[in-house]
Amino acid sequence: MLDVTDATDLGDSTDATADLIETMRAARMTIGVAESLTGGLVTAELTRIPGASAVVNGGVVAYHTELKSTLLGVDVSVLAVHGAVHPDVALQMAVGVRTAVAVDGRRADIGVATTGVAGPDSQDGQEPGTVFIGVSMDGASQVVALQLAGDRASIRSETVVRTVEAVRQLIAQTLAE
Repeated sequence: MLDVTDATDLGDSTDATADLIETMRAARMTIGVAESLTGGLVTAELTRIPGASAVVNGGVVAYHTELKSTLLGVDVSVLAVHGAVHPDVALQMAVGVRTAVAVDGRRADIGVATTGVAGPDSQDGQEPGTVFIGVSMDGASQVVALQLAGDRASIRSETVVRTVEAVRQLIAQTLAE
């Protein structure tokens, strides 16, 4: 079931990324990252942590809209109707990257994706600061909708922080069940 969350309550810790990598390592989970708006920054943040190679299968930067379909399997009709900045696109990217970064025939346990508008101009009818983060796991998925303020660099940077937190929250919910 798709859960679209208003992310005003997402917090951060002193090193949320290290906590995420350790949680995933302990649970023997892997992750694949699909990025548009962040252009590889989320993957770079995850791989900043020593030991990330046990967790991070890889990442795909699908900056051009067509690549969201050809590399990640986003439905072309969704892209045609809504454009690249839409919650359904974020979720489909997250689902698709799990297979795109499969290792030895095994999909990543978690897929996470970012799409949005960093600015300064609008895109697909969406204003700068509009961001969607999709997270996909077996039996659980979530899209976090953000409206961020600031310049291009700060929007991208804050999206990375919020992406790490969104993955941490979905894993915590799943492990608690």
